[in-house]
Amino acid sequence: MVTHIVCFDFSTSEQAETARQLLASMSGRIPSLLGIEVGLDFTRSERSYHLGLVTRHADRAGLLAYQDHPVHREVAAYIRAHSTRSVAVDFEGAGGHGG
Repeated sequence: MVTHIVCFDFSTSEQAETARQLLASMSGRIPSLLGIEVGLDFTRSERSYHLGLVTRHADRAGLLAYQDHPVHREVAAYIRAHSTRSVAVDFEGAGGHGG
């Protein structure tokens, strides 16, 4: 199991909400996307980002297929155009059990 985590910042809360909706809309539309969680930060601390994304894929090939899928590319284009910063981490594990 591969887990993909990304945090995004935006210029406005409205852009963050639009990105949240677009990301959530990918659920069920990309075969290699086995799970998705997306949400807006509520603490807004100095180190916070506006939006967090977690996706799960069977393996590295599944992650690459997700990243190259037309639905993901369309959502990513909006995010690239509006986000001000992002960080990401991808790791292999046992699938949500700390593995």
